[in-house]
Amino acid sequence: MKALPFKIPKHETSNIILQEDHDVIFYDRLHQHEEIQISLILEGEGTLIVGDTVNYYTRGDIVIIGSNIPHVFKSDRGVHQDSHMMSLFFTRGAFGNRFFEMEELKEVAAFFKRSEYGFKVNSHRKTIARFIMGIDKRSKLDILINLLQILKLCARASYTSLSSYVYDKKFSVNEGERIRNVFEYTMNHFEKDISLETIASVANMTKNAFCKYFKKRTNKTYIEFLTELRIEKACQLLTKTKDLQISEIAETCGFNNISNFNRQFKKVKHHAPSHYKSQFLQ
Repeated sequence: MKALPFKIPKHETSNIILQEDHDVIFYDRLHQHEEIQISLILEGEGTLIVGDTVNYYTRGDIVIIGSNIPHVFKSDRGVHQDSHMMSLFFTRGAFGNRFFEMEELKEVAAFFKRSEYGFKVNSHRKTIARFIMGIDKRSKLDILINLLQILKLCARASYTSLSSYVYDKKFSVNEGERIRNVFEYTMNHFEKDISLETIASVANMTKNAFCKYFKKRTNKTYIEFLTELRIEKACQLLTKTKDLQISEIAETCGFNNISNFNRQFKKVKHHAPSHYKSQFLQ
């Protein structure tokens, strides 16, 4: 399997692909594909990178990832023994270039607009989950009808955007390998001191060239991305552990200065770490 771009296995006569991922971890290589992805997380949790933004996923989440948005589900191995996800894949042109432009389908236009950034569904989740879970036992016509119901509910639901940057190009294989290596190294070593010289060498570039390259392709600096990844990891620990002190969590996530951690946390989450923790551990 290529890292970027990624080809979704497709039956010649099927325009809607149902895929079930059930393993210790999800496919953990940064990738992108033409198909829009609708995923229901049945088991597992971890870090979800969509485009330029670090997010968190957990059981019960419904995640939509738009066409050609680079993304990766990084499973947290220490939380669950299994990771289980049901996904639907389809392209906007799968049923004809003008199918979703019909007046009768204007109601789902918001789904496609939101999908450009990727989004997490915050309401109607139980109903959407039922449609996704039962779709493989239906006829092809019923599958299409189910998909339209899912799109309608997702368009009506409250939601949270997963990225802040619209991707308008496909990565070449070489470019995809480079950015994938950068993301993988960062996710595997975020708790350590990662200098710009170090990460530039991972990309096989000079420091100045890498900084320009990363900013152009993610719309943010590498340091901003690294900080957001560390903060997201800190959030997971703050909400799930009562024993660790905030200073210990900061150090575990790569911050060797508690003042800097507090400042960066508030900048990203708009709350102090102590306030964030108190909201979840009451």
